[in-house]
Amino acid sequence: MSESTLLLVEVGALLLALGLLARLANRVGISAIPLFLLAGLAFGHGGALPLSASTEFFETGSEIGVILLLVILGLEYSAGELVASMGRSRSAGLIDAALNAVPGAAFALLLGWGPIAAVALAGVTWVSSSGVVAKLLRDLGRLGNRETPTVLSVLVIEDLAMAFYLPVLSALLVGAGLLQGLTSLVVAVAAVLTILFLALRHGRVISRLFAANHPESLLLGVLGLTILIAGLAEQVNVSAAVGAFLVGIALSGQVAANAQQLLSPLRDLFAAIFFVFFGLSTDPQDMVPVLLPAALLAVVTMSTKVLSGYLAAKRVGMGIPGRWRTGLVLTARGEFSIVIAGLAVGAGVEPQLAPLATAYVLMTVIAGPLLARIPDGAGFKAAVRRRGDAARAAGRSPA
Repeated sequence: MSESTLLLVEVGALLLALGLLARLANRVGISAIPLFLLAGLAFGHGGALPLSASTEFFETGSEIGVILLLVILGLEYSAGELVASMGRSRSAGLIDAALNAVPGAAFALLLGWGPIAAVALAGVTWVSSSGVVAKLLRDLGRLGNRETPTVLSVLVIEDLAMAFYLPVLSALLVGAGLLQGLTSLVVAVAAVLTILFLALRHGRVISRLFAANHPESLLLGVLGLTILIAGLAEQVNVSAAVGAFLVGIALSGQVAANAQQLLSPLRDLFAAIFFVFFGLSTDPQDMVPVLLPAALLAVVTMSTKVLSGYLAAKRVGMGIPGRWRTGLVLTARGEFSIVIAGLAVGAGVEPQLAPLATAYVLMTVIAGPLLARIPDGAGFKAAVRRRGDAARAAGRSPA
């Protein structure tokens, strides 16, 4: 069989398998991400049926997948909403970072991986999966809930923080000296602030470049601009994902709404490839020694994420059920965690970081959707009522 023929067979077979796995996940009521990661493990190095001809295709597709995940997330927010959310939730964002990044950094140091790996693992455990959380909010019918703006504010702050965290991590990974590292960071921050300024002041002008009611030109134009800016962002040591996120923020109105609709099928395709490729590049045998550390890290950081979400909701006056819904829905980690681990492993920092991150993400994306459903259960609601009744009988607030 020729190389090109084998490429078509491998890609076609794997995409068909992913489609069936996505259908299974939808029927069971869980995220498809863990199934995609497992598929990658099965077909990757050391897997049951390793692929030989299509690795390069999936590597390129995975890069596009990250870009599409983040541009569509950016399309859900306007620049004004982003700035307003940051203003309302600054304290919540700081608490979220402290409670969830510090355990990852401490864990890496305890394993003896060194300070650079500690910075990377801090990012892995810090950021919730925007894609998984957004899907959960839709699936659970909570988009109109009072706590949902708080959930989205936390996600926005985390995603924007990545615009500053990733350049710092990149400078550390390439072993840049102090002056070179500071220069790269200043250039990266300036690039981010420039894009944010253009989005705030001239977002409508940028949107006028595209015809909202002409699907073909809108799809090609927005996709082309996104990939162009993502590439330029990487050139100045800003993550391509962050560049794409800021492009999404810059677009507004009907252009943003229509572009989101047009790009969503492409996002689903390439996002699946992204998660599969991460599994493809991880040897399942390497995960065995890190399963116990990954499970311990998952338990600790899911608990701290619940606490940070609970406190964020409490600060805005949310009732007890809303606080628990906020904390529990944020527990899943996903795309950014894997992006960060991929960057670190690609730079040769710590080989075990990739299998640890894969196992960790698998555990959190499986547990996250299950935990998010707890506040909707009859037992939880009855427990909250009993606590409220007891608090009122004692003459104090149930909160």
